Parts: sequence; structure tokens; C-alpha cells
Amino acid sequence: MSASRIGQMLPSRSVSVLNGGNVWFFGGGTQYPAGYLVSGVRSMLIPSQLSPFSPQSIALSGVSERRRGLAQEKMTENGVFSRDKVLTIDTMNPTVKNVEYAVRGPIVQRAMQIEKELREGVKKPFTEVIKANIGDAHAMGQQPITFFRQVLALCSYPELLNENMFPEDAKNRARRILQACGGGSVGAYSASQGIDCVRQDVARYIERRDGGVPCDPDNVYLTTGASDGIVTMLKLLVCGEGASRTGVMISIPQYPLYSAALAELGAVQVNYYLNEEKCWSMDLSELERSLAEARKHCNPKALCIINPGNPTGQVQSRQCIEDVIRFAAKERLFLMADEVYQDNVYAEGCQFHSFKKVLFELGPEYSDNVELASFHSTSKCYMGECGFRGGYMEVINMDPEVQAQLSKLVSVRLCPPVPGQALMDLVVNSPQPGEPSHTTFMKERTATLSLLAEKAKLTEQILNTVPGITCNPVQGAMYSFPNISLPEKSINEAKSLSLSPQALGQAPDMFYCMKLLEETGICLVPGSGFGQKDGTYHFRMTILPPTDKLKILLAKVQEFHQKFTQQYS
Repeated sequence: MSASRIGQMLPSRSVSVLNGGNVWFFGGGTQYPAGYLVSGVRSMLIPSQLSPFSPQSIALSGVSERRRGLAQEKMTENGVFSRDKVLTIDTMNPTVKNVEYAVRGPIVQRAMQIEKELREGVKKPFTEVIKANIGDAHAMGQQPITFFRQVLALCSYPELLNENMFPEDAKNRARRILQACGGGSVGAYSASQGIDCVRQDVARYIERRDGGVPCDPDNVYLTTGASDGIVTMLKLLVCGEGASRTGVMISIPQYPLYSAALAELGAVQVNYYLNEEKCWSMDLSELERSLAEARKHCNPKALCIINPGNPTGQVQSRQCIEDVIRFAAKERLFLMADEVYQDNVYAEGCQFHSFKKVLFELGPEYSDNVELASFHSTSKCYMGECGFRGGYMEVINMDPEVQAQLSKLVSVRLCPPVPGQALMDLVVNSPQPGEPSHTTFMKERTATLSLLAEKAKLTEQILNTVPGITCNPVQGAMYSFPNISLPEKSINEAKSLSLSPQALGQAPDMFYCMKLLEETGICLVPGSGFGQKDGTYHFRMTILPPTDKLKILLAKVQEFHQKFTQQYS
């Protein structure tokens, strides 16, 4: 009997039970005649001329299982058959086991356990856990922008459009978004590439930002946060085997999304190191070294840049961006520009330059040829709306046939969250002068960014007063990434602990951060989770906590580091 015929006969989720030569399938309701023994776990038919309990049948089914790697049945002590798990640590996708994401790794898991212990009354040398491990602005107390939440409320519950409590510009934005939604509801699917009017607004925003450089809405894809767009592009790029396997150049230190995605896709991670001595700037000679070394064992095809930087908080200069674009053109590399912190620039003399703007200002030699994907999000900047998962990517100079495949790929996930798309529209189409909400909007936006700038400066200043800690200026983004000097005794103890299955700390800065958490309740992420030069140690902390808590956090770090150094000296 053909496999297709068998597939037609076997209903899904059915269980076979022998009953005097007949086989019943519960859940499917189908009875098959005496003539076949149907195996509910093997999806195969065995002629019933062989008794199902004969040695031949048992041998046949056993061979099938072993050959096909299927689970074996075992009888328990009470006479019930049990099976080994189909999905085990040995049979699961091996690339998933290589995925690591330090931002929500062992330190954070332990922090959550400690919070539970505190709630249960367990005595600690502190009364709360202060989390500075992740750039989740609202969780840290940052207030949402009023206009954004007004429009989202109206979109979510259109009956509110009849109320007088909302300004007219908020109502107009909501009506326009709802008119573009199926059935006038943000609960409906949108087009896979995103709502058309939102993509048009994104295109106009990019044109304003980049001084009139044209943007085609057809090259804009709305995404589930920037992460979704980044992973989607990596899926398109990765191919080949062995020495032809795709390599992707990423900065070290890096945001763990990149290493995690590359591990899951089985791509080759190609590290290039940022220059800590020069405020984490990119170095052309380092890019050249990294690329030449990678070409010995893989096929590097893409270069990823995070600007402003995560976890390092630097803002790359225009000259640096020009050098990177020329390098990519010369070496035929696809550029991926992660620009989700583009409004988070604090340091005097620093300015955000989009890769697209610089690319086009370099002239047709580059703007007509260099392939670029850039990414933005609603999660960072002054918005901090991480939970709505709004974002976009724009692709430049993409091969039309590849772009058709990109459109197909995004259609598989149906569409990004529509409320997130609506929020993205408000970010790129915010209240304008003369509209009722403009004054309040600008006041809130300015206050949020100004406070972040103050906290960036405060963090740098206090950390640099601690002997053994050196912190570069936090020029932008939401993080500091200070260098910490660790005593040799602590390094040796950390390494010895890593040999124990119970130990969470495998790297010296993991050991340091775990002790910091246990003794002070401060949750930071060790630099080893982001990558760093051998022999150097760091931690990443956000500047997002409220100023009063940030001061407490920094004071505790200062006290702990001095105590830690004395303990292990």
C-alpha cells in the first residue's frame, strides 16, 4: 500500500486499540477491518496474516523502530507500557543548544528567585532587588508618552472616539489607523509587510531624518521589534556548508541577539573588536584583520553595526561610518545597521548619523551598489514601549528576486502585532506644531531624554571614582560597560567553581556579578555574556532606574567592589 494511501487512512491524533482483529481509532472514529494491524505510534500497516503478537511481527516492528530512530516501548512494574520521550536533549535541534542570551541568563534567573524569597520572608542583607540588566524602560519606572497611549487607547476601544476627553489630533490619528485595519479593528490581521499607510509614514519620516534622501515605502517592512527584522535578514543571508558557510561580522562586545541568532541558524560568527581605549570606536584595521582571518574558514557576507552602541554606549563618528561603508563596498559585504537608539545621544559633540544618509552622501558609486538593511524600534529612545513589539526595517539595493523571497518569508508569520504597528506610526508621525498635543508631547519627550543624559553622566562620574573600575563616557544608548579589575585570587576561584555542576559562574565576571547580586540585590550582566578581549572583565548596567535608585545602585556597586577587592587580595 502506498504511503499516500496510508496517510489518507490514518486520522490525526488517533489511538489504536486491538479488538479481536479489528482496530479502532478513538478521536478519529474510524474502524479498519481485520486484515491490517495499525500501529498508532509508527504510522505503518502490517498484514494481519502475521499475528500481531508473533515473533515475526514483533521483530518487524522492532527493526522499523530501530532503523527509524523511534522511541522504544517499555513495560513498567504495574504492567503498563511506557515510551521513551521522542524529544530529548540528544534528539533535539543541536543548534538550539548553542544559543545563549546573557541578558536573561543565570544572573537574572537567580534574581527572580531572590525576589520570591524576599516575598516569602527570607532574610537578606537588602530589602529589594534592583534590576539594571535589561533596557526595559517602563519596567524601570519611565513614564509612557501621553499622546501615544491616548491614540492606542482609542484604537483599542473605538467607542472612546465619542468622548470629549481626548484631543482631536489623537482622535484623527486613531481614525486613520483604524480605517486602514480590516473591519476597522486593530485585532485584525494586516498585510504581511505591514499596514500600507504606516509604511508610507515611515518612509516620510526617513526622508525627513536623512535630509530628503528618497525612501520607497515598498522597501519598508514593519517588524515585531527590531529583533524580528534582524533575524529575518540573517535567515536570508545564511547558506553553504564547510568553508562556504556564511560568516557574519559582529562587534565585540555585542548584543547577544546576534550571537544567539547566528548559533540557531548555524552560521559562523566573525568577531571584530571595538577599541575600548578610544571610547569603543570601530577600527578599520581591526575589520580588515577579522575579515582576512574569517576567509580562511568561511564565507563572510555581512557586517553588523550597532550605533549608538549596545552594550558599550558609544556613538560612532561620521568618518567612522564613511570608512565602514567604503570597506563594505570594497569587500562586497551586506551592511546591517542596528539604529534603535538613534534618539539616545547625550555626549557633547556627538551626533547620530544614519548609515543610509551617509551612504547616499558618498555618491552613486556607493548609493547605487552597497546593500544595506537598517532597523528601528519603538522599544528604545524616549518611547521605551518594549512590550508592544513595534519596529521597522528598510532595505536598500536588494536584488529584486531576493526581495520577493523576503516578502514571502515575512508572510509566513502573517503580520507583526497591529498595535505595535500603530505605535510605530505614532513615533514617525508624532504631533506637529499647531496640533493640540504638540506642546505636551515635546515637553515629555525632552524631559525623558534630558533625564537619561543626566543619568548617563552620573553613572560615568561615580563609577570612575571607584579604584579598579574604569568607565568610558556613556555617549548614547542606555548602558554603561565599565572595565573592572579583578584580583587573581578571585579569578582562580571562579575558574575552579566552573568545574562544579552546581556553579552558575563560569567566567570571573560572572562570579563577580553573582556575588554582587547575593550580597547587595543588584542585578547586572557580566561582560562575558557580550564578549570581550581575553584577560579583560566588564559588566553591563542600564542607566534606566530612577535617579534615586540609580544612586543607591552605584553606591552599592562602589562599596561592593572595594570589599570584593580586599577579600580576594
